[in-house]
Amino acid sequence: MNIRGRNKISAEFSMSSMTDIVFLLLIFFMLTSTLVTTDALDLVLPKAKGKTEKSQDVAVSITKDLTFYVNRKPVKKENLETILKARLQKSDKPVIILRAEEGVPIENAVYVMDIANRNNYKLILAVRPE
Repeated sequence: MNIRGRNKISAEFSMSSMTDIVFLLLIFFMLTSTLVTTDALDLVLPKAKGKTEKSQDVAVSITKDLTFYVNRKPVKKENLETILKARLQKSDKPVIILRAEEGVPIENAVYVMDIANRNNYKLILAVRPE
């Protein structure tokens, strides 16, 4: 006499639903990451080893034709310090990201560094990873 039941519980787990969820999440993050725009101009930066921090209060960019930009808005070199002071006056730890394009004379980068030094702003030089 066979007393055992005919229905056995299977201990298998189907991974197909899990892979569907993972692929949907991957597609979601790929699409949303392309919508994130940085507040920077398209410059060819000099190469260096290291990383540039992403958090910033103000980004100062200098192009090859010696045009100064503060957060993508062109400004005159003479007005740069007053604009930076106005933008960073409410910040606890003011940070300036300096993005000088490759080939820009060093005097222009030093000009921005001098402004940061006089006003006790932290200055980070943006570079292209090697």
